[in-house]
Amino acid sequence: MRLVVCIDRDDDLGRKAGVVGPVVGREAVLDAAVRLGTVDPEDSDTNALFASVSLLDELRGAGEEVEVCVLTGSPKVGVLSDRRVADQFDHVLGQIHVASAYLVSDGAEDEFLFPILASRVRVDGVRRVFVRQSASIESTYYTLVRALKDPKLRAKTVLPFAIAILILGIAAAGGVLLWGVIGLAIVLGVYLVFWTFDIDEAIIDSLRSASTDIRQGSVAFGFGLFGVALVGVGFLEGYNAYYAASGNPIFDRAVLFLQAGLLWWLFGAIVWESGRAIRRMFSRGRFPRSFLVATTSIVGIGLMSYGIVYLVRYLEGISQVAQLPLISGLLVGGFGLIIGAGVLQQYLRAAAQRAMGEPTGST
Repeated sequence: MRLVVCIDRDDDLGRKAGVVGPVVGREAVLDAAVRLGTVDPEDSDTNALFASVSLLDELRGAGEEVEVCVLTGSPKVGVLSDRRVADQFDHVLGQIHVASAYLVSDGAEDEFLFPILASRVRVDGVRRVFVRQSASIESTYYTLVRALKDPKLRAKTVLPFAIAILILGIAAAGGVLLWGVIGLAIVLGVYLVFWTFDIDEAIIDSLRSASTDIRQGSVAFGFGLFGVALVGVGFLEGYNAYYAASGNPIFDRAVLFLQAGLLWWLFGAIVWESGRAIRRMFSRGRFPRSFLVATTSIVGIGLMSYGIVYLVRYLEGISQVAQLPLISGLLVGGFGLIIGAGVLQQYLRAAAQRAMGEPTGST
């Protein structure tokens, strides 16, 4: 015998029409469909029930031995509802000898239970039933709900919306709605930058690494904390320079901000890399050669950055012509160090590959 199965995963039959599953037999399913349709004519499960009866009549008209049943779950869709559907299906299979089944579905939600049927009997096919005026509303809704259950996706979609509502609500309550809009634009802008470049993932990884260093007593945490403090000092020095030149144009003040904070940021980066190098030395027993490459790159980037800052000051008329040799030296020296860091990296990599290949060649 073939069994036509209709699944009501969220138990609309029980909640709305008071029908307890499983429902077996043509007359019982028709009665359940009428009762549900009378209570809630817009429920798509009503169409699925009538469709299962229609498929039953179609198969019986072709001379097949067929029966129909409706399985109900739970309003709390999930493990509980799926377990109830499985128990009801086992109960039906205990009463009827079934060789194969045919699933009638009114959306993607019910089709998630396809493995429950397929693990017990052979499933010959699936018939999907939709209201013509809204052919994919339930499937789209259920897909969105399932996607938003993913914590990572929820954090990247619901979080900015929640932040926007909070900022606007607080600003409106304080009577400073304009500042709320400005703050919202800044927060969302920073959030989008973090999302685009996965900066949030890097921050989370850094926090996890710092937590591990604290538990293991690693010196890298102290160096890292000191490096972050130097970066903060750089921002403070830059702000002081920016504030002290309040009478100058804003572009000149921004250049002064970069010039005052740049040296502290470079020191912070070197201290950070030093801590990582010392941690690797303690864990591997040798000082990492990559530290030399990283330090050379940082110094080169620092010289180039200073050269660009002084060049901008010269083009804006802040610096004098006498500083042109200094600007050229900074740019050329920084560019040379960056290229040298790349060449050094390739040399160290080739040396490491040769060292790994020497034992093989000697045997």
